[in-house]
Parts: sequence; C-alpha cells; structure tokens
Amino acid sequence: MSPSAMHNKVTPPYQRPNLYIHGIGVEYPPHEIKPEQLATLAKRHYPSSPALDKVLTINEYTGIDARSAIGTIDHPIANGPEAPSIAELCEVFLDEGVKLSVQACRKALEQWGGDLSEITHVVATTCTNSANPGYDHYVVKQLGLDQSIEKVLLHGVGCSGGLAALRTAANIALGSSFRRKPARILVFACEVSSTLVRSELDSIHKDQEIRIGVALFSDCASAVVLGNGFSDRYDEEPILELLDWDHRIIEDTEKDLGFDVDPVGWKVVLTQRVPKLASAAVPAMFEDLVGSIPELVDAGKFKAADYDWALHPGGSTIITGVEKTMHLKPEHLRASYEIYISHGNSSSATIFSVMKQLLKGDTTEHIVGCAFGPGIAVEMMIFKRGISGSSSESASPTASLPETQSPP
Repeated sequence: MSPSAMHNKVTPPYQRPNLYIHGIGVEYPPHEIKPEQLATLAKRHYPSSPALDKVLTINEYTGIDARSAIGTIDHPIANGPEAPSIAELCEVFLDEGVKLSVQACRKALEQWGGDLSEITHVVATTCTNSANPGYDHYVVKQLGLDQSIEKVLLHGVGCSGGLAALRTAANIALGSSFRRKPARILVFACEVSSTLVRSELDSIHKDQEIRIGVALFSDCASAVVLGNGFSDRYDEEPILELLDWDHRIIEDTEKDLGFDVDPVGWKVVLTQRVPKLASAAVPAMFEDLVGSIPELVDAGKFKAADYDWALHPGGSTIITGVEKTMHLKPEHLRASYEIYISHGNSSSATIFSVMKQLLKGDTTEHIVGCAFGPGIAVEMMIFKRGISGSSSESASPTASLPETQSPP
C-alpha cells in the first residue's frame, strides 16, 4: 500500500490515548513436560491405536522442547483410573492457578513500584476454569487489594484473552481519563492446561480423533499494570506506551476454533483452516491500525518489518504463516519463537510472556502485539517502547521451527 493511501486511512482527529504499561510479570510453574514424557504418560493409560500413534508422532515434531506444567507426568490429577472431573480440575486450578497468578501479579506490581492502594481496577481472563466467584476474586484477596475493587473477568476469549483483557482495561482507563481520574489497572491471565491431558487422551482413544492440543498447551500466569497518566507521582517510567488497538472477527469461522466444556474438562475445537485464516486476517488489520496513528504515518512506517512483533505463539504454523504473509524475518518474531520452544502455548497467558521476552533485548521503537482466539477473533495492538522498556539482557538466538498443524 502506498504512503498516500495510508494517509487516507487516518480518521481525524486522532487522540493519543496516553496509556502506559508500567510493569510486566510472568510466572511459569517449576515442572515441565517433554515430548517423550507425554508419550510415556499416554502409553501408561491407553493402548496403541492409529489415532494415538499419529498424535504421538506429531508430538515429536511440534518444535517445542518442553512445556511448563504444575506437575510431572506422575501428578495424581493425570493418573487416576479415569480422567478427572471438572470439579477436580477446578480444585487444582484454584490452588495452583491462583498461586501462579499471585506471583505474576506481584512481579508486575514490583516493577511498577506503586502502592497497592493506587490500583483502581482488575481485569482478568482464563479459559481453563469456570469458578464462581472467579479466580480473580481469590487473587485479589491474596494480594491484599481492596475486596471491593472493580473487577472484570473475561470468558470465551481463549488464546486471545491476554490482549482482550488489555483492550478492556484500556477502555476502562479511557473512561477514567474522561472523568479526569487516575486509573492503575492490574491485568492478568492464567491458564492451567496440563491437567487436561487425560481428557484429551480419552477422546483420542475413544473417538479415534487426531487431537494435537495435548502436545501443545502449557501452564503460565502473566500480568501487566496499565496506567492512564493521571497521577501526582513523577517517578512512573513507562515500559510501553499503548498507541492504539483493534479487534475483529473473521466471519463464518465459529466452528473452526473453540474450547468447549466437557464432563471431563474442556476440549479444543480446531480445523486445518485455522493457520491460513489467521495469517490472512493480519495484513488488512495491520494496515488499518498503522493508518490510524499519525506518528507512524508521518514516519513512513508502513511495512510490517518496520516493527518487532509480539505474536501469540499458538503453534509453529501460526508463527511461520504470519512471518511469510507479512514478509517478516525470524528475528522480528524472535520472542514468539523463544517462548514457544521453551514453554509451549499457554493460551491467554502467553502474550505478556512474549512481550516480556521481547523487551529483554534491543527492539525497534514500535512493537505490534497480535493474538488469535475463538470466533475466530483477532486482537492487535501497537506499542511504543518507553523509557524503562530496555534491558541489558540479550535475547537468545532464534531457532527455526518445522511446520506442523497447530492451534492459536
């Protein structure tokens, strides 16, 4: 697209949101599941079959070295006579998931450096728990925040949940700005996917379905602190400035990607169309979003390669698909590759981990955040690196990944 065409897409007047990320925290559990360990667990409980053998073959070629998990393959939740019930899964989540979330939040709050009393709102998300009150209630309680703090818990957004929660927080913060009130919003996501391994293996065994989610998903909690700039403090240094965002649905794709409730847990719904659908949705969304931000238009930053990308690493075909569609190089997506290889796909909690990883090394001035979830929903944001958004740590080398069919 030509610069003049991009200029025409600007919708005046553009009002800078003045929203800033002041802290990012990530907490992975201490255990991990390697491909060969999943095979050991599967063979422990299920006989060989065409579907299971196919899944275990795919398991060897996902490009993931290890997936973070709350326990080893010997954890009781994965070794009962039958797959655990939702009640049992909920009990584990409200223990382990809340612990992970509290630690991630504490890290984000510590980096921000403010007082707990300054936190005005909480926005959280998960797709691996459905408790009422939600898990955010218990996280708020353990953090020592005011129990009456305004909370929002997002449901039904899956892997796009991290950015969806940040988008929700951004709009809440703008409401506070309109009223000329300070907003410091704690945003967090938590997923405990490893406990669903028996549920997925059950379906593979009983229905002879090729279900690759069992080889991809992992456990993690992550958090950010978002502020709207209204404050008497002068020591808040932003890590990132949030310039703008967009949310879109790819039409007629509801049955392509989902995460449905089941008596023995949640089941991934995925079709082979997902990687191509997701990748094809990115270019127009990126062009429109860049065209809405005058400073990017004025700077001539119309190419995807002008930015570093924090892409949700749903699977190797998602990352490589966007890489090819947007004419990027692996280094533009280095953090997505690194997190995918080292930890796997932790659904909604992954995107903040990717952002944290990206900020460990030198980056371009502007960063694109992008994630895909059920719907198919696409979330995209553009950030500007802030004063404190740098680190002396160097990023690790980017590895190439084999192309295997993977969900976002």
